[in-house]
Amino acid sequence: MVDFGQLQLTDGVPIYLQIIGHLKAGISAGVVKDGDELPSRRTLSALLGVNPNTIQKAFRLLEEEGLITSRTGSKSFVCLSHEQTEDIKQQLPRDESRQYVAHMKAMGMDLEETIALIHTIWKEETE
Repeated sequence: MVDFGQLQLTDGVPIYLQIIGHLKAGISAGVVKDGDELPSRRTLSALLGVNPNTIQKAFRLLEEEGLITSRTGSKSFVCLSHEQTEDIKQQLPRDESRQYVAHMKAMGMDLEETIALIHTIWKEETE
């Protein structure tokens, strides 16, 4: 079963996008695999403390992307091809990096300052 217990919701980002991002991050990390079962919409709604319609929207978008499969009244499962997995592993870090770079530029930081900051934080996180 895909674990959403570690998902920490943040303000300013739509919850349905955070749910999608959490699933994609799990795919990228190799924790979420083809065939893994998702919690029911009702269970996930209760776990996250959000409206069931929010969960429904996230699941619908994941279905449209072809990342999960669901049947009415049935369970939902991750449905990934090797190509989809590789695309997510490449695209997700690029998207996250683009956002980070845009934020650093908006704060007036240059490339060298940004790299130095990443290096410092990386070391702090691995010690």
